[in-house]
Amino acid sequence: MSAASEIELDIDAMLAGLRRWVECESPTFDADAVNRMMTLAADDLAALGATVERVPGPAGLGDCLKASFPHPRSTEGGILIMAHLDTVHPVGTLKALPFRCDGNLCYGPGICDMKGGTYAALQAVRALRQAGIDTTLPIHVLLTCDEEIGSPGTRELIEREASRHRYILVPEPARAGNGVVTGRYAIARFELLAHGRPSHAGAALADGHSAIREMAARIPEIEAMTDDDCTFSVGVVHGGQWVNCVSTTCRGEALSMAKRQADLDRGIERMLALSQRDAEGIGFEARLGVVRPVWEPDAATLALYEKAKAIADELGMPLPHSSSGGGSDGNFTGALGLPTLDGLGVRGAGIHTLDEHIEIDSLIDRTRLMAGLMTALS
Repeated sequence: MSAASEIELDIDAMLAGLRRWVECESPTFDADAVNRMMTLAADDLAALGATVERVPGPAGLGDCLKASFPHPRSTEGGILIMAHLDTVHPVGTLKALPFRCDGNLCYGPGICDMKGGTYAALQAVRALRQAGIDTTLPIHVLLTCDEEIGSPGTRELIEREASRHRYILVPEPARAGNGVVTGRYAIARFELLAHGRPSHAGAALADGHSAIREMAARIPEIEAMTDDDCTFSVGVVHGGQWVNCVSTTCRGEALSMAKRQADLDRGIERMLALSQRDAEGIGFEARLGVVRPVWEPDAATLALYEKAKAIADELGMPLPHSSSGGGSDGNFTGALGLPTLDGLGVRGAGIHTLDEHIEIDSLIDRTRLMAGLMTALS
């Protein structure tokens, strides 16, 4: 019998602990809120016996945490649990999406992406320690603050820390059929800027050129570039300040995703080629932002998956694997050639919506899976 089967888990206690995390709302752009979540996680890590280091975050954003659990070789690299504690849900979302359980489902902002999986990973370590089960390799943790905006301020930290370790475990949400992730598509973010000419919207409408109208004309053009190889979507638009003024600026953000890096590179060229302004400065600009490189599974990642699959087989659960759309910090570590297994978190749905939830029994399933995997790695 392996550690996956031996550990004792209390689902009521796990839900109570997870509730504290979910009810500590932590949207990326609210540094104070993220830091409250980091403090809560730091306290929980310390209570589990970990040595915790707080790392000042990028300008205007929250902090990060590094932690190491007691081990004879704790100063060495080993297994890195890598996760983010920022969410897309603004403070106050709990009013519309309160933490609640309904049958086998449990709801709350950020519960699936990815507080549930992160909490389960730490509970796996807790259960192993409580059972007196040692791991061959030391276990370390990296919790970051800006994954939901592409990790622009933490990529260097992620790559530096991950490069010290033999295995990277990412408890992002599980995929369909209880699946895990062994690769991710390439992703690029763009800043969009439309420039107009001001005028009084009531007295001299014809003298102006609306930046909002310029942006509105570009959005269908951008999204029409989507094909089987590369997708384009506009997800943010802000423009205007006074309804009686013709807008001079309008800003937006767009996302492009491709299964292959070459396809994304071509997509980036197409997007940037849309930039065009006349002699007065009126027109449109597309600027390249954060890029997540494609992560294609290699032999080392697939070998790590096979170890996880053996644990899942023992537990009687399926564990398919696939490459996935939607970026994660696993893009960075996988692209570096580090053995990375992503999607180890809980099963659920409604991610980034007011229906976000997890399957309660997956807290047990995935905690056992991660505990078994940690003990199997050497």
